[in-house]
Amino acid sequence: MALKTAQDAASPAAAAPTPRVPGVLIRLTASVVGGLVLYLAFPPIGWWFCAPVGVALLALALYGLRLRRAAWIGYAGALAFLLPTLAWVRPIGDDAWLALSGIESLFWAALACMAVLVMRLRLWPLWVACLWVVQEWARGLFPVGGFPWARLAFSQGESPYTGFAALGGAPLVSFTVALTGALLAALVTRRPLRWRGDRVLAGTLLAAIAVPVLGLVVPRPGGEDKTVRIGVIQGNVPGRGMDFLGDEPAVVLRNHADETHRMAEAVRAGRLQRPDIVVWPENSTDIDPYTSTYARQVIDSAAKDIGVPILVGAVAKIGTENRATRGVVWDPVTGPGAYYDKRRLVPFGEYTPMKDLFLALSSRAQLVGRQSVAGDKPGALRMGPVTIGTVECYEVAFDSTVRDAVLAGGTPLVVQTNNASYALTNLPPQQLAMSQLRAVEFNRAVVTAATTGISAYVGPDGRVGWHTGELVAAMNVLDVPVRTKNTVAAELGASPEWIMVLMGAGATVAAICGRRRG
Repeated sequence: MALKTAQDAASPAAAAPTPRVPGVLIRLTASVVGGLVLYLAFPPIGWWFCAPVGVALLALALYGLRLRRAAWIGYAGALAFLLPTLAWVRPIGDDAWLALSGIESLFWAALACMAVLVMRLRLWPLWVACLWVVQEWARGLFPVGGFPWARLAFSQGESPYTGFAALGGAPLVSFTVALTGALLAALVTRRPLRWRGDRVLAGTLLAAIAVPVLGLVVPRPGGEDKTVRIGVIQGNVPGRGMDFLGDEPAVVLRNHADETHRMAEAVRAGRLQRPDIVVWPENSTDIDPYTSTYARQVIDSAAKDIGVPILVGAVAKIGTENRATRGVVWDPVTGPGAYYDKRRLVPFGEYTPMKDLFLALSSRAQLVGRQSVAGDKPGALRMGPVTIGTVECYEVAFDSTVRDAVLAGGTPLVVQTNNASYALTNLPPQQLAMSQLRAVEFNRAVVTAATTGISAYVGPDGRVGWHTGELVAAMNVLDVPVRTKNTVAAELGASPEWIMVLMGAGATVAAICGRRRG
Protein backbone atom coordinates (compact mmCIF):
# COMPACT_ATOMS: atom_id res chain seq x y z
CA MET A 1 0.00 0.00 0.00
CA ALA A 2 2.86 2.33 0.83
CA LEU A 3 4.54 1.46 -2.50
CA LYS A 4 1.40 2.25 -4.44
CA THR A 5 1.09 5.59 -2.72
CA ALA A 6 4.65 6.50 -3.58
CA GLN A 7 4.14 5.56 -7.20
CA ASP A 8 0.97 7.59 -7.37
CA ALA A 9 2.81 10.56 -5.94
CA ALA A 10 5.44 10.30 -8.65
CA SER A 11 3.00 9.91 -11.53
CA PRO A 12 1.81 12.90 -13.66
CA ALA A 13 -1.79 12.19 -12.66
CA ALA A 14 -0.91 12.97 -9.08
CA ALA A 15 0.64 16.33 -9.96
CA ALA A 16 -0.65 19.45 -8.21
CA PRO A 17 -3.98 20.72 -9.64
CA THR A 18 -3.92 23.75 -11.95
CA PRO A 19 -4.31 26.92 -9.87
CA ARG A 20 -7.79 28.41 -10.18
CA VAL A 21 -8.38 32.08 -10.85
CA PRO A 22 -9.57 33.62 -7.59
CA GLY A 23 -13.27 34.46 -7.64
CA VAL A 24 -12.58 37.96 -6.40
CA LEU A 25 -10.35 38.62 -9.43
CA ILE A 26 -13.10 37.45 -11.76
CA ARG A 27 -15.58 39.77 -10.08
CA LEU A 28 -13.17 42.70 -10.16
CA THR A 29 -12.61 42.10 -13.87
CA ALA A 30 -16.35 41.93 -14.52
CA SER A 31 -16.88 45.19 -12.63
CA VAL A 32 -14.12 47.02 -14.51
CA VAL A 33 -15.27 45.67 -17.87
CA GLY A 34 -18.84 46.65 -16.97
CA GLY A 35 -17.72 50.20 -16.27
CA LEU A 36 -15.82 50.40 -19.56
CA VAL A 37 -18.78 48.99 -21.51
CA LEU A 38 -21.02 51.56 -19.86
CA TYR A 39 -18.64 54.31 -20.98
CA LEU A 40 -19.11 53.19 -24.59
CA ALA A 41 -22.80 54.08 -24.32
CA PHE A 42 -22.01 57.77 -23.79
CA PRO A 43 -21.05 60.28 -26.48
CA PRO A 44 -18.94 60.71 -28.44
CA ILE A 45 -19.04 56.94 -29.01
CA GLY A 46 -22.73 56.75 -28.21
CA TRP A 47 -23.42 53.02 -28.43
CA TRP A 48 -26.59 53.32 -26.35
CA PHE A 49 -27.17 49.55 -26.22
CA CYS A 50 -23.97 49.16 -24.17
CA ALA A 51 -25.65 50.85 -21.18
CA PRO A 52 -27.85 47.90 -20.06
CA VAL A 53 -25.01 45.47 -20.84
CA GLY A 54 -22.66 47.48 -18.63
CA VAL A 55 -25.23 47.51 -15.82
CA ALA A 56 -25.66 43.74 -16.16
CA LEU A 57 -21.92 43.13 -15.81
CA LEU A 58 -21.73 45.40 -12.77
CA ALA A 59 -24.67 43.57 -11.16
CA LEU A 60 -23.12 40.16 -11.83
CA ALA A 61 -19.85 41.30 -10.29
CA LEU A 62 -21.69 42.22 -7.07
CA TYR A 63 -24.15 39.35 -6.78
CA GLY A 64 -23.67 37.34 -3.59
CA LEU A 65 -20.85 39.45 -2.13
CA ARG A 66 -20.46 40.73 1.39
CA LEU A 67 -20.79 44.46 1.96
CA ARG A 68 -17.11 45.36 2.35
CA ARG A 69 -16.02 43.54 -0.79
CA ALA A 70 -19.01 44.88 -2.73
CA ALA A 71 -18.01 48.43 -1.82
CA TRP A 72 -14.52 48.33 -3.29
CA ILE A 73 -15.48 46.22 -6.32
CA GLY A 74 -18.28 48.68 -7.05
CA TYR A 75 -15.83 51.53 -6.57
CA ALA A 76 -13.43 49.97 -9.09
CA GLY A 77 -16.20 49.66 -11.67
CA ALA A 78 -17.17 53.28 -11.11
CA LEU A 79 -13.60 54.46 -11.70
CA ALA A 80 -13.42 52.41 -14.89
CA PHE A 81 -16.54 54.25 -16.08
CA LEU A 82 -16.02 57.76 -14.77
CA LEU A 83 -12.33 58.25 -15.59
CA PRO A 84 -12.88 58.10 -19.37
CA THR A 85 -16.38 59.62 -19.22
CA LEU A 86 -15.19 62.67 -17.28
CA ALA A 87 -11.92 63.02 -19.17
CA TRP A 88 -13.16 66.43 -20.36
CA VAL A 89 -12.15 67.77 -16.91
CA ARG A 90 -8.45 67.26 -17.71
CA PRO A 91 -7.90 70.76 -19.21
CA ILE A 92 -8.44 72.07 -15.67
CA GLY A 93 -5.81 69.68 -14.34
CA ASP A 94 -5.29 65.95 -13.98
CA ASP A 95 -5.59 66.29 -10.22
CA ALA A 96 -9.06 67.84 -10.60
CA TRP A 97 -10.07 65.03 -12.97
CA LEU A 98 -8.86 62.31 -10.61
CA ALA A 99 -10.39 63.98 -7.55
CA LEU A 100 -13.80 64.42 -9.19
CA SER A 101 -13.84 60.83 -10.47
CA GLY A 102 -12.75 59.52 -7.09
CA ILE A 103 -15.38 61.47 -5.15
CA GLU A 104 -18.21 60.56 -7.53
CA SER A 105 -17.21 56.88 -7.36
CA LEU A 106 -18.05 56.89 -3.65
CA PHE A 107 -21.73 57.07 -4.59
CA TRP A 108 -21.29 53.92 -6.65
CA ALA A 109 -19.64 52.18 -3.71
CA ALA A 110 -22.70 53.01 -1.62
CA LEU A 111 -24.96 51.79 -4.44
CA ALA A 112 -23.01 48.49 -4.54
CA CYS A 113 -23.53 47.93 -0.81
CA MET A 114 -27.27 48.56 -1.05
CA ALA A 115 -27.53 46.44 -4.20
CA VAL A 116 -26.04 43.31 -2.61
CA LEU A 117 -28.57 43.66 0.19
CA VAL A 118 -31.65 43.89 -2.04
CA MET A 119 -30.36 41.10 -4.31
CA ARG A 120 -31.50 38.74 -1.55
CA LEU A 121 -35.10 39.83 -2.07
CA ARG A 122 -37.61 38.64 -4.61
CA LEU A 123 -37.91 40.82 -7.70
CA TRP A 124 -34.44 42.17 -7.00
CA PRO A 125 -33.89 43.63 -10.51
CA LEU A 126 -36.69 46.10 -9.75
CA TRP A 127 -35.07 47.20 -6.49
CA VAL A 128 -31.60 47.49 -8.03
CA ALA A 129 -33.02 49.75 -10.75
CA CYS A 130 -34.65 51.93 -8.10
CA LEU A 131 -31.36 52.13 -6.20
CA TRP A 132 -29.62 53.29 -9.36
CA VAL A 133 -32.03 56.23 -9.40
CA VAL A 134 -31.26 56.82 -5.71
CA GLN A 135 -27.54 57.03 -6.54
CA GLU A 136 -28.11 59.54 -9.37
CA TRP A 137 -30.50 61.58 -7.23
CA ALA A 138 -27.92 61.82 -4.43
CA ARG A 139 -25.13 62.80 -6.84
CA GLY A 140 -27.32 65.61 -8.11
CA LEU A 141 -27.65 67.11 -4.62
CA PHE A 142 -24.22 67.07 -3.02
CA PRO A 143 -21.44 67.89 -2.52
CA VAL A 144 -21.37 71.62 -3.42
CA GLY A 145 -24.74 71.64 -5.15
CA GLY A 146 -24.43 68.28 -6.85
CA PHE A 147 -22.96 66.96 -10.08
CA PRO A 148 -25.67 65.16 -12.11
CA TRP A 149 -23.35 64.34 -15.01
CA ALA A 150 -22.95 60.84 -16.50
CA ARG A 151 -26.45 59.69 -15.58
CA LEU A 152 -27.65 56.62 -17.46
CA ALA A 153 -30.36 58.72 -19.09
CA PHE A 154 -27.76 60.95 -20.72
CA SER A 155 -26.45 58.00 -22.72
CA GLN A 156 -29.86 57.65 -24.36
CA GLY A 157 -30.12 60.84 -26.40
CA GLU A 158 -31.67 58.93 -29.28
CA SER A 159 -32.56 55.33 -28.45
CA PRO A 160 -35.60 53.13 -27.72
CA TYR A 161 -35.42 54.28 -24.09
CA THR A 162 -35.64 57.99 -24.91
CA GLY A 163 -39.43 58.00 -25.08
CA PHE A 164 -39.69 57.25 -21.36
CA ALA A 165 -38.44 60.80 -20.76
CA ALA A 166 -41.87 62.11 -21.78
CA LEU A 167 -43.45 60.10 -18.94
CA GLY A 168 -41.03 60.39 -16.05
CA GLY A 169 -38.11 62.51 -17.20
CA ALA A 170 -34.47 61.55 -16.97
CA PRO A 171 -34.96 59.47 -13.76
CA LEU A 172 -37.40 57.12 -15.52
CA VAL A 173 -35.02 56.69 -18.45
CA SER A 174 -32.21 55.77 -16.06
CA PHE A 175 -34.56 53.39 -14.25
CA THR A 176 -35.60 51.54 -17.42
CA VAL A 177 -32.00 51.16 -18.62
CA ALA A 178 -30.90 49.87 -15.20
CA LEU A 179 -33.92 47.55 -15.02
CA THR A 180 -33.04 46.00 -18.38
CA GLY A 181 -29.46 45.46 -17.24
CA ALA A 182 -30.55 43.94 -13.92
CA LEU A 183 -32.96 41.59 -15.73
CA LEU A 184 -30.14 40.45 -18.00
CA ALA A 185 -28.07 39.73 -14.90
CA ALA A 186 -30.99 37.82 -13.39
CA LEU A 187 -31.03 35.54 -16.44
CA VAL A 188 -27.54 34.44 -15.40
CA THR A 189 -27.97 34.29 -11.62
CA ARG A 190 -31.50 32.78 -11.79
CA ARG A 191 -31.69 31.50 -8.24
CA PRO A 192 -33.03 34.52 -6.29
CA LEU A 193 -36.01 34.83 -8.59
CA ARG A 194 -37.28 31.45 -7.31
CA TRP A 195 -37.28 29.84 -10.74
CA ARG A 196 -40.02 27.34 -11.47
CA GLY A 197 -39.21 25.90 -14.84
CA ASP A 198 -38.81 27.61 -18.15
CA ARG A 199 -41.79 29.92 -17.67
CA VAL A 200 -39.97 32.24 -15.33
CA LEU A 201 -36.87 32.16 -17.52
CA ALA A 202 -38.94 33.10 -20.56
CA GLY A 203 -40.80 35.75 -18.59
CA THR A 204 -37.61 37.44 -17.44
CA LEU A 205 -36.20 37.39 -20.94
CA LEU A 206 -39.45 38.79 -22.29
CA ALA A 207 -39.39 41.59 -19.70
CA ALA A 208 -35.80 42.51 -20.62
CA ILE A 209 -36.87 42.83 -24.25
CA ALA A 210 -40.20 44.52 -23.52
CA VAL A 211 -38.78 47.44 -21.52
CA PRO A 212 -36.99 49.19 -24.42
CA VAL A 213 -39.77 48.24 -26.85
CA LEU A 214 -42.31 49.99 -24.64
CA GLY A 215 -40.20 53.12 -24.83
CA LEU A 216 -40.92 53.28 -28.55
CA VAL A 217 -44.68 53.48 -28.04
CA VAL A 218 -44.85 56.09 -25.27
CA PRO A 219 -47.45 58.66 -26.36
CA ARG A 220 -46.15 62.18 -26.96
CA PRO A 221 -47.88 65.48 -27.78
CA GLY A 222 -48.12 66.26 -31.48
CA GLY A 223 -47.17 69.29 -33.54
CA GLU A 224 -49.01 72.61 -33.44
CA ASP A 225 -48.10 74.12 -36.82
CA LYS A 226 -46.29 77.06 -35.27
CA THR A 227 -42.69 78.01 -35.97
CA VAL A 228 -40.20 80.72 -35.16
CA ARG A 229 -37.03 81.59 -37.08
CA ILE A 230 -33.96 81.61 -34.86
CA GLY A 231 -30.54 82.78 -35.93
CA VAL A 232 -27.70 80.94 -34.19
CA ILE A 233 -24.25 82.52 -33.89
CA GLN A 234 -21.04 80.63 -33.06
CA GLY A 235 -18.18 83.12 -33.06
CA ASN A 236 -15.24 80.95 -31.87
CA VAL A 237 -12.49 82.14 -29.50
CA PRO A 238 -8.81 83.05 -29.94
CA GLY A 239 -7.24 80.70 -27.36
CA ARG A 240 -7.52 77.13 -26.12
CA GLY A 241 -8.06 75.41 -22.79
CA MET A 242 -8.13 77.62 -19.72
CA ASP A 243 -6.65 80.53 -21.72
CA PHE A 244 -9.33 80.56 -24.41
CA LEU A 245 -9.81 84.35 -24.13
CA GLY A 246 -6.30 85.06 -25.41
CA ASP A 247 -4.32 88.20 -24.57
CA GLU A 248 -6.30 90.80 -26.50
CA PRO A 249 -9.59 91.96 -24.90
CA ALA A 250 -12.93 91.94 -26.72
CA VAL A 251 -11.88 89.39 -29.38
CA VAL A 252 -14.71 87.01 -28.42
CA LEU A 253 -17.22 89.86 -28.57
CA ARG A 254 -15.99 90.99 -31.98
CA ASN A 255 -16.07 87.43 -33.30
CA HIS A 256 -19.75 87.09 -32.47
CA ALA A 257 -20.61 90.57 -33.70
CA ASP A 258 -18.76 89.93 -36.99
CA GLU A 259 -20.59 86.65 -37.50
CA THR A 260 -23.90 88.47 -36.91
CA HIS A 261 -22.96 91.05 -39.55
CA ARG A 262 -22.26 88.18 -41.96
CA MET A 263 -25.68 86.79 -41.19
CA ALA A 264 -27.25 90.19 -41.95
CA GLU A 265 -25.38 90.32 -45.26
CA ALA A 266 -26.59 86.81 -46.14
CA VAL A 267 -30.17 87.84 -45.34
CA ARG A 268 -29.94 90.92 -47.55
CA ALA A 269 -28.45 88.82 -50.34
CA GLY A 270 -31.26 86.27 -50.07
CA ARG A 271 -28.99 83.40 -49.00
CA LEU A 272 -30.67 83.17 -45.60
CA GLN A 273 -34.18 83.98 -44.43
CA ARG A 274 -34.60 86.82 -41.99
CA PRO A 275 -34.65 85.53 -38.41
CA ASP A 276 -37.21 86.54 -35.80
CA ILE A 277 -34.58 86.44 -33.06
CA VAL A 278 -30.84 85.74 -32.80
CA VAL A 279 -29.03 83.79 -30.09
CA TRP A 280 -25.42 84.25 -29.03
CA PRO A 281 -23.67 81.79 -26.67
CA GLU A 282 -22.89 82.08 -22.99
CA ASN A 283 -19.92 84.44 -22.46
CA SER A 284 -20.21 85.68 -26.04
CA THR A 285 -19.00 89.04 -24.80
CA ASP A 286 -15.84 88.97 -22.70
CA ILE A 287 -16.46 92.58 -21.60
CA ASP A 288 -19.35 93.70 -19.41
CA PRO A 289 -21.71 95.58 -21.77
CA TYR A 290 -23.34 97.39 -18.85
CA THR A 291 -20.11 99.17 -17.94
CA SER A 292 -18.20 99.25 -21.23
CA THR A 293 -19.22 101.82 -23.83
CA TYR A 294 -17.22 99.96 -26.44
CA ALA A 295 -18.99 96.65 -25.79
CA ARG A 296 -22.36 98.36 -25.88
CA GLN A 297 -21.58 99.96 -29.25
CA VAL A 298 -20.41 96.68 -30.78
CA ILE A 299 -23.55 94.82 -29.68
CA ASP A 300 -25.82 97.72 -30.70
CA SER A 301 -24.28 97.77 -34.16
CA ALA A 302 -24.83 94.04 -34.64
CA ALA A 303 -28.42 94.20 -33.35
CA LYS A 304 -29.28 97.13 -35.63
CA ASP A 305 -27.71 95.40 -38.64
CA ILE A 306 -29.71 92.19 -38.22
CA GLY A 307 -32.75 94.19 -37.08
CA VAL A 308 -34.09 91.74 -34.47
CA PRO A 309 -33.49 91.11 -30.74
CA ILE A 310 -30.30 89.24 -29.79
CA LEU A 311 -29.93 87.08 -26.71
CA VAL A 312 -26.42 88.04 -25.59
CA GLY A 313 -24.37 85.93 -23.17
CA ALA A 314 -22.61 88.31 -20.78
CA VAL A 315 -20.83 88.35 -17.46
CA ALA A 316 -22.28 91.32 -15.59
CA LYS A 317 -20.53 92.89 -12.62
CA ILE A 318 -22.52 93.11 -9.40
CA GLY A 319 -21.02 95.46 -6.84
CA THR A 320 -17.27 95.37 -6.33
CA GLU A 321 -16.70 91.65 -5.85
CA ASN A 322 -19.49 89.66 -7.51
CA ARG A 323 -20.80 88.93 -10.97
CA ALA A 324 -23.67 87.18 -12.74
CA THR A 325 -23.60 84.84 -15.73
CA ARG A 326 -26.38 86.48 -17.68
CA GLY A 327 -28.43 86.06 -20.82
CA VAL A 328 -29.74 89.52 -21.74
CA VAL A 329 -32.23 90.43 -24.47
CA TRP A 330 -30.67 93.18 -26.59
CA ASP A 331 -33.24 95.09 -28.64
CA PRO A 332 -31.99 96.86 -31.81
CA VAL A 333 -33.84 100.03 -30.71
CA THR A 334 -33.92 100.10 -26.92
CA GLY A 335 -30.76 98.13 -26.11
CA PRO A 336 -30.46 95.81 -23.09
CA GLY A 337 -33.70 94.76 -21.46
CA ALA A 338 -35.00 91.62 -19.77
CA TYR A 339 -32.39 89.12 -18.60
CA TYR A 340 -31.88 85.75 -16.96
CA ASP A 341 -29.14 85.09 -14.42
CA LYS A 342 -27.77 81.57 -14.25
CA ARG A 343 -29.13 79.69 -11.26
CA ARG A 344 -26.93 76.58 -11.21
CA LEU A 345 -23.36 77.76 -10.95
CA VAL A 346 -20.27 75.68 -11.69
CA PRO A 347 -18.22 75.05 -8.53
CA PHE A 348 -14.61 76.24 -8.95
CA GLY A 349 -15.56 77.66 -12.34
CA GLU A 350 -17.97 80.43 -11.43
CA TYR A 351 -17.65 80.44 -7.67
CA THR A 352 -15.43 78.91 -5.00
CA PRO A 353 -17.25 76.89 -2.33
CA MET A 354 -15.68 77.13 1.12
CA LYS A 355 -13.59 79.92 -0.34
CA ASP A 356 -11.15 80.48 2.48
CA LEU A 357 -10.30 76.79 2.73
CA PHE A 358 -9.74 76.17 -0.97
CA LEU A 359 -7.85 79.41 -1.51
CA ALA A 360 -5.45 78.24 1.18
CA LEU A 361 -5.12 74.77 -0.38
CA SER A 362 -4.62 75.73 -4.03
CA SER A 363 -3.60 78.85 -5.90
CA ARG A 364 -5.73 77.73 -8.86
CA ALA A 365 -8.83 78.54 -6.85
CA GLN A 366 -7.93 82.19 -7.43
CA LEU A 367 -8.58 81.75 -11.17
CA VAL A 368 -12.31 82.06 -10.48
CA GLY A 369 -11.81 85.76 -9.74
CA ARG A 370 -15.07 87.53 -9.03
CA GLN A 371 -17.56 85.21 -7.38
CA SER A 372 -20.75 84.59 -9.35
CA VAL A 373 -24.12 85.11 -7.71
CA ALA A 374 -26.93 82.72 -8.61
CA GLY A 375 -30.17 84.04 -10.08
CA ASP A 376 -33.50 83.37 -8.41
CA LYS A 377 -35.99 83.38 -11.32
CA PRO A 378 -36.80 80.76 -13.99
CA GLY A 379 -35.35 81.34 -17.44
CA ALA A 380 -38.28 82.63 -19.49
CA LEU A 381 -37.67 85.70 -21.66
CA ARG A 382 -39.93 87.34 -24.19
CA MET A 383 -38.13 87.78 -27.51
CA GLY A 384 -39.93 88.87 -30.65
CA PRO A 385 -42.92 86.57 -31.27
CA VAL A 386 -42.06 83.95 -28.60
CA THR A 387 -41.11 83.42 -24.98
CA ILE A 388 -37.93 81.40 -24.95
CA GLY A 389 -36.89 79.12 -22.12
CA THR A 390 -33.30 80.03 -21.37
CA VAL A 391 -30.85 77.54 -19.90
CA GLU A 392 -27.18 78.32 -19.31
CA CYS A 393 -24.68 75.56 -20.16
CA TYR A 394 -24.20 73.42 -17.00
CA GLU A 395 -27.87 73.86 -16.08
CA VAL A 396 -29.09 71.50 -18.81
CA ALA A 397 -28.03 68.60 -16.56
CA PHE A 398 -30.45 69.66 -13.78
CA ASP A 399 -34.04 68.44 -14.21
CA SER A 400 -35.78 71.07 -12.11
CA THR A 401 -34.01 74.04 -13.71
CA VAL A 402 -35.05 73.07 -17.23
CA ARG A 403 -38.58 72.23 -16.08
CA ASP A 404 -38.94 75.63 -14.40
CA ALA A 405 -38.13 77.34 -17.71
CA VAL A 406 -40.78 75.25 -19.48
CA LEU A 407 -43.49 75.84 -16.87
CA ALA A 408 -42.71 79.58 -16.94
CA GLY A 409 -43.79 79.57 -20.58
CA GLY A 410 -40.53 78.90 -22.39
CA THR A 411 -40.91 77.50 -25.90
CA PRO A 412 -38.59 76.72 -27.54
CA LEU A 413 -35.68 76.07 -25.17
CA VAL A 414 -32.39 77.88 -25.79
CA VAL A 415 -29.15 76.58 -24.26
CA GLN A 416 -26.41 79.20 -24.19
CA THR A 417 -23.13 77.45 -23.54
CA ASN A 418 -19.42 78.14 -23.43
CA ASN A 419 -17.35 74.99 -23.91
CA ALA A 420 -14.22 76.79 -25.03
CA SER A 421 -12.07 75.32 -22.26
CA TYR A 422 -13.23 71.82 -23.21
CA ALA A 423 -13.17 72.00 -27.01
CA LEU A 424 -12.49 68.66 -28.73
CA THR A 425 -13.12 66.73 -25.51
CA ASN A 426 -16.13 64.51 -24.88
CA LEU A 427 -18.02 67.29 -23.07
CA PRO A 428 -19.72 68.99 -26.08
CA PRO A 429 -21.24 65.76 -27.47
CA GLN A 430 -22.32 64.68 -23.97
CA GLN A 431 -24.05 68.01 -23.48
CA LEU A 432 -25.79 67.71 -26.84
CA ALA A 433 -27.17 64.31 -25.78
CA MET A 434 -28.66 66.00 -22.71
CA SER A 435 -30.43 68.51 -24.98
CA GLN A 436 -31.82 65.60 -27.02
CA LEU A 437 -33.30 64.04 -23.89
CA ARG A 438 -34.71 67.39 -22.69
CA ALA A 439 -36.44 67.93 -26.03
CA VAL A 440 -38.40 64.70 -25.63
CA GLU A 441 -38.90 65.17 -21.90
CA PHE A 442 -40.64 68.52 -22.31
CA ASN A 443 -41.95 68.45 -25.91
CA ARG A 444 -39.83 71.45 -26.81
CA ALA A 445 -37.35 72.14 -29.57
CA VAL A 446 -33.90 72.92 -28.18
CA VAL A 447 -31.48 75.35 -29.80
CA THR A 448 -27.90 75.36 -28.51
CA ALA A 449 -25.54 78.27 -29.16
CA ALA A 450 -21.92 77.53 -28.22
CA THR A 451 -18.85 79.72 -28.45
CA THR A 452 -16.72 76.99 -30.03
CA GLY A 453 -19.27 74.25 -30.70
CA ILE A 454 -21.26 72.17 -30.72
CA SER A 455 -24.08 74.58 -31.65
CA ALA A 456 -27.14 72.62 -32.70
CA TYR A 457 -30.87 72.36 -33.24
CA VAL A 458 -32.78 69.43 -31.71
CA GLY A 459 -36.40 68.82 -32.66
CA PRO A 460 -39.07 67.91 -30.08
CA ASP A 461 -38.61 64.28 -31.14
CA GLY A 462 -35.01 64.37 -29.92
CA ARG A 463 -33.39 64.23 -33.34
CA VAL A 464 -30.53 66.56 -34.20
CA GLY A 465 -31.61 68.59 -37.23
CA TRP A 466 -28.46 70.69 -37.58
CA HIS A 467 -25.14 71.11 -35.82
CA THR A 468 -21.79 72.83 -36.26
CA GLY A 469 -18.26 71.58 -35.99
CA GLU A 470 -15.93 72.68 -33.22
CA LEU A 471 -13.40 75.50 -33.17
CA VAL A 472 -14.94 77.20 -36.19
CA ALA A 473 -17.04 80.31 -36.69
CA ALA A 474 -20.52 79.41 -37.92
CA MET A 475 -24.05 80.74 -38.20
CA ASN A 476 -27.43 79.65 -39.52
CA VAL A 477 -31.12 80.58 -39.49
CA LEU A 478 -33.41 77.75 -38.42
CA ASP A 479 -37.17 77.23 -38.61
CA VAL A 480 -37.94 75.93 -35.13
CA PRO A 481 -41.31 74.47 -34.09
CA VAL A 482 -43.13 76.16 -31.24
CA ARG A 483 -44.84 73.67 -28.90
CA THR A 484 -46.98 74.66 -25.92
CA LYS A 485 -48.44 71.30 -24.86
CA ASN A 486 -46.71 69.82 -21.83
CA THR A 487 -45.71 66.20 -21.41
CA VAL A 488 -46.68 64.02 -18.48
CA ALA A 489 -43.12 64.42 -17.22
CA ALA A 490 -43.42 68.21 -17.20
CA GLU A 491 -46.66 68.04 -15.20
CA LEU A 492 -45.45 65.43 -12.70
CA GLY A 493 -42.03 66.96 -12.10
CA ALA A 494 -39.96 65.09 -9.53
CA SER A 495 -42.83 62.80 -8.40
CA PRO A 496 -41.70 59.72 -10.41
CA GLU A 497 -38.16 60.16 -9.12
CA TRP A 498 -39.36 60.37 -5.51
CA ILE A 499 -41.44 57.22 -5.95
CA MET A 500 -38.41 55.30 -7.20
CA VAL A 501 -36.19 56.72 -4.47
CA LEU A 502 -38.66 55.67 -1.78
CA MET A 503 -39.05 52.22 -3.34
CA GLY A 504 -35.29 51.74 -3.36
CA ALA A 505 -34.94 52.96 0.21
CA GLY A 506 -37.83 50.77 1.36
CA ALA A 507 -36.33 47.67 -0.29
CA THR A 508 -32.99 48.37 1.39
CA VAL A 509 -34.63 48.69 4.80
CA ALA A 510 -36.56 45.46 4.22
CA ALA A 511 -33.36 43.66 3.23
CA ILE A 512 -31.54 44.91 6.33
CA CYS A 513 -34.41 43.83 8.60
CA GLY A 514 -34.55 40.42 6.96
CA ARG A 515 -30.81 40.00 7.34
CA ARG A 516 -30.99 40.78 11.06
CA ARG A 517 -33.80 38.29 11.57
CA GLY A 518 -31.78 35.70 9.68
